[in-house]
Amino acid sequence: MKRIEGQVRGIQRMVEEGKECEDILAQVRAVRSALQSANKLILKRYMLRCYTETVSDAKDGREDQESLEKFIKVLTGFVDG
Repeated sequence: MKRIEGQVRGIQRMVEEGKECEDILAQVRAVRSALQSANKLILKRYMLRCYTETVSDAKDGREDQESLEKFIKVLTGFVDG
């Protein structure tokens, strides 16, 4: 995330300095790609945490409908963009 932050600041600086649009757009594309990678990693970690909690709850004999609904909401929000 710090790298992405630095890239965004770099884009801001490029705009302020009047750099070529092609160069700025290339950097925007790089930031977008980095954000997509970060999104995937965050979602993967969240999915693993939810799965672990669900398995733990099942072992305790509890059904955790609320956790499942929250997971579905986050996942569909990610997919919908």
